Amino acid sequence: MASSAFYEGGAVVVAAAYLLLAWLTWRSLAAPERAHGWRSALLPVLALGHATLLGLAIGGSGEFRFGFAHALSATLLLAVLVLWIEGMFVPVRGLDVVVLPTAALCVLLPVFFPGTAIAAGVDSTVLRLHLLAAMAAYSLLTIAALHALLMALLDRRLHAPALAPTQGLGRIFSQVPSLLALETLLFRLIWAGFILLTATLASGVFFSEQLFGRALRFEHKTVFTIASWLVFAALLAGRVIFGWRGRTALRWTFAGFLMLLLAYVGSRFVLEVVLGRL
Repeated sequence: MASSAFYEGGAVVVAAAYLLLAWLTWRSLAAPERAHGWRSALLPVLALGHATLLGLAIGGSGEFRFGFAHALSATLLLAVLVLWIEGMFVPVRGLDVVVLPTAALCVLLPVFFPGTAIAAGVDSTVLRLHLLAAMAAYSLLTIAALHALLMALLDRRLHAPALAPTQGLGRIFSQVPSLLALETLLFRLIWAGFILLTATLASGVFFSEQLFGRALRFEHKTVFTIASWLVFAALLAGRVIFGWRGRTALRWTFAGFLMLLLAYVGSRFVLEVVLGRL
């Protein structure tokens, strides 16, 4: 169970390791030649520990449990893996300072919010694949949103260099690609996330009764997911047809991510925490 002493202890250890790695990365940002080796070695180890703990939180009690805490934890786990793979090809260590502390927080969430027990008969391979596609879409589009935020800050830095700090948060910019390279990465992430989001929506529509034990309902979760899909579809169409880029692309990315955040994590947070309903 997520509340077991083993899970609690393991979650604290993994969270502390995430924070330590974030701190070491922060200290090494001013020296690009340092810390790259141990970052590449430690990130997959931490992700493996995170994945093990998440598996215990979801199924360690003998029942399949899933809630907003598990969704956030899974999203940040996959985001860490995406960041690790991305870091093999482009310098993105600056994003570690944001992603790793957030992952540290999310690995602890299932301790306090154990989530909902999925009804017997609904837990199935189809459901697991549906959730995996959804979480993969969430993680890719989360990293895309972070890229968009970084691009917005970098754009401001380029247009107003006098206002851009060279110390503090300004260190992050020492280990990020150029604005053009970030834009290319942004749209690759959005394309991949959009494909997985499409698979999530399609499986939800065609296998709703098998997944959830009831016909599809147009509730707030479904509406926000469809709205997010439409926003990202419009963004990608605008990119292909009209060559959208820069601030226009960033606005659409932020809008789509906000809709996606409200779709599941936001609605489950309201139900489980604000209203106290599982």
